[in-house]
Amino acid sequence: MDYPSKVLAKAVDEISGLPGIGKKSALRLALHLLRQPASQGVALGTAIQNLVIDIKYCKDCHNFSDNDICEICADDKRNAEVLCVVEDVRDVMAIENTSKFKGKYLVLGGKISPMEGVGPAQLHIDSIEKKLETGEVKELIFALSATMEGDTTAYYIYKKFKQFNVQFSSIARGISVGDELEYADEISLGRSIVNRLPYNEKL
Repeated sequence: MDYPSKVLAKAVDEISGLPGIGKKSALRLALHLLRQPASQGVALGTAIQNLVIDIKYCKDCHNFSDNDICEICADDKRNAEVLCVVEDVRDVMAIENTSKFKGKYLVLGGKISPMEGVGPAQLHIDSIEKKLETGEVKELIFALSATMEGDTTAYYIYKKFKQFNVQFSSIARGISVGDELEYADEISLGRSIVNRLPYNEKL
């Protein structure tokens, strides 16, 4: 497609690089921004710049944070004896939206998937060991996707750390097999956390 402006063409190229946005959608978004007050576009650009430059990962759980330690890890009212292991930051947000969980989290940063070249070394599994070694954690909850990769990840973690004096549990399968956690409705996800089950390595 020919553009009347190289500046517009560059903006469309950058916007179309976002997931799920093609060239036509990117052009519509760019033209929409041009129809708005310049301050709105500048504010959007500043917000994106701050996002990629200023956002941090919590040193304790690997969640997104404005500081070295996220608000959840820094909250003394959270139950540090219960550790919920999730794949992604979006899963933390999904569980938090249920208001049913008052423990703490560990974000793995993905799940074991040999087909995608993701092994245990690419995940934050060592962070689990550090937490278990303190003796503070009494229960470790697997809140992973109900997929083969999610089950493989849970099984690996269970086998690696089963010698620790900790109870292993898994969210109840009110979440359909094959579903990603972030897409579950809040009621089902909340019930799955509350009604979690002892983890069985044969699952």
